Amino acid sequence: QIQLVESGGGSVQAGGSLRLSCTASKSTRCMGWFRQIQGQKRESLAAGSYDGSAAYQVYLTGRFKVLKDNEANTLSLQMNDLQPEDSAMYFCAADCGRTVRVGLPFDYEFQYWGQGTQVTVSS
Repeated sequence: QIQLVESGGGSVQAGGSLRLSCTASKSTRCMGWFRQIQGQKRESLAAGSYDGSAAYQVYLTGRFKVLKDNEANTLSLQMNDLQPEDSAMYFCAADCGRTVRVGLPFDYEFQYWGQGTQVTVSS
């Protein structure tokens, strides 16, 4: 069993930045970030794996950056140039069991989930 704790959410104005962090209770090969707007489907954003690989949702390239620290069992998500449409609950997930070098994992590939952290971007 792996517990995940997210932090770093909050409110920011459009064009601002936030850094989310997720800490896992033990080592995991793969971690990822998702977000969900209330009433909508959860979407995958980015993931990192044990081999240093990172994968991103195509439309996020350049704005979001993910970094997995294998020693600290953390996955951070640096989000820049945030816009109101980025407002959502952001979730960390762990243990997809593979490298993300071959592609961004789907939500069903992850076994463990955090409680989420809210991000609100005002215009």
